[in-house]
Formats: sequence, structure tokens, C-alpha cells
Amino acid sequence: MKVTIDHKSGFCWGVVRTVDIAEETLNQSHLEGKNVYILGHIIHNPKEIERLEKRGLTTITHSDLERIAKDDKDAKVIIRAHGEPPATYKSAENLNLDVVDATCPLVTNLQNRVRKYHEQNFQIIIFGKKEHAEVIGLRGVCNDQCLVIKTLDEAMQITDFDRQTVFMSQTTMDKHQFHKVKEYLDSKIKNMIDLGEIDNKLLARDTTCRAVTSREEPLLNFARINDVVIFVSGKNSSNGKSLYQSCLKVNPKTHFIEDISEIDWAWFDGAETVGISGATSTPQWYLEKVKAEIENKYNIDEIALVN
Repeated sequence: MKVTIDHKSGFCWGVVRTVDIAEETLNQSHLEGKNVYILGHIIHNPKEIERLEKRGLTTITHSDLERIAKDDKDAKVIIRAHGEPPATYKSAENLNLDVVDATCPLVTNLQNRVRKYHEQNFQIIIFGKKEHAEVIGLRGVCNDQCLVIKTLDEAMQITDFDRQTVFMSQTTMDKHQFHKVKEYLDSKIKNMIDLGEIDNKLLARDTTCRAVTSREEPLLNFARINDVVIFVSGKNSSNGKSLYQSCLKVNPKTHFIEDISEIDWAWFDGAETVGISGATSTPQWYLEKVKAEIENKYNIDEIALVN
């Protein structure tokens, strides 16, 4: 049996940036004797969260901010990659908290776009999950004056297009699904224009993350050349779910795990090649750990080259 790791897997640049900021903050704070907190899980991967917690990073919620301001005023509070609504920054400022902003630049750019369209009185439709951390931030910059949809069926329920409408996406949503919804909205609005009901065309902006979408085709090729694929991801990772589903379409012997303990060894019966891949928030070190576990199980001494 040959076991290889997809060379396109591992952290995307945005996650690398966020983790690096957390590491640097921890290193500096250890020297200064200060505590470091992060508002919500740094990324949607429990293994990396656990590693950073062992280094001293403490995950908190918004309800903890006042307590920290009172009892641990010299501490640093990191804003994670998903970003936060303006109200969070205002609250932190009022509490005199030392904030380290690790928001992904792509998310910041999207927030700025949403803010701009809100100021121009557009109807804003966001393709995403309403309670996802990134979308909560997007809702915040437009005072919740937006529609959030995650399926084509939900898009079909929208009937009011009197105002100029802009359609954008949570960065980690599936690009293909975004475009399916876009095509529907475009057709719907064009039909209403032809009927003389409205005169504003749809303005669509594909704001899905290229670091996610650019991985899909190489992942499909990787899945095709392996008998079995182990896809490693946090269960709450949006891009993990999306990439896994894409992989499953071309290789039905693709299996999703968050933890090594979830591996069913019957999956490998008759397999000659096993591929390991993961989400943009899955650390390379854990992919290596999964690989080693499989090799140890089957007494594979030769280290397979990464594709």
C-alpha cells in the first residue's frame, strides 16, 4: 500500500497569517507575563486549537470581555480570521482592551464592500450561513440590513427587487453553488425588467476565496488517482465540507474524519493507494500524523513521496 499526502493540502495563506499572528502574540506575551485570549475558536480545526491552547491561548466569548477588562486588563485579545462586527471593536475600545486584529484581509475587503453598498442603499444579498462568524461580521457592518441565503430554494423566496440589488458570498462557501444562485437571481431580475416591473439589473460579486476554489480541481485529480481518500477536517469547517463533497463525487471511497480515532480500517480493504487531504484549516502536522498512523497499521516502511 502506498500512502501519500495531497501537496495542495494544509493551511491557506489566510490561516497561516492568523496562526502566525497568534504565535507571535503568545511569544511576546510570555516574555511580558501577559495572558492571551482569542474571541471564538481561531480556526475550525480542533487539533490546531488544542495545540495553541497548550501554548497558552485561551478561547473566550463576547460575554467574557468585561470580566477580562476588569480582572486581566493587561491581557491581549485576538480577533480571529473570520472577523467581527463593528460593535465588538467598539466594546473592546470602551473597555480599554488590547486588541490584536487577525481578521483575514479577504474578509476585511468583503466587509468594506458590504459597508459601501449599504451606504449606497443597495439591497444586499449574501450567500452564506447566517450564524457563521464571518457572516455575523458582515451583517454588523450593514446594521443587519441584508438578506442571508444558503440555498437556491431560499433565493426563490425573495420577491422584492425594487432597489438595486448586489449579490455577494461568504468567502468559504461553494463557488459553484454561488453561481447557480447568481444565475437564478439574474434570470429572475431580467424577467422583471422585461415586464417593466423594475429597472435595476443585478450586481453580482463572486467573493468566494480563491485559496479554497483553486484547490478543488487539483483535489479532484488527487481523488481520482487514489483507491481510497481520507479527508481530514474540522466538522465545523465550511470549506472542509465543500471540498469533501467535491472529492466524494469523483471517488465514492472518500471518508471524512476529524480525528484519527474515527478511521475504520475496513475502508482500506483491497486498496493499493491511499490519499490524504484536508481543508484549508487542517494543519499539515496532523495530516502527517494520519499518514503515520495508516503506515504503522499496515507496517509500511517506505515513505511515499507526496504527489
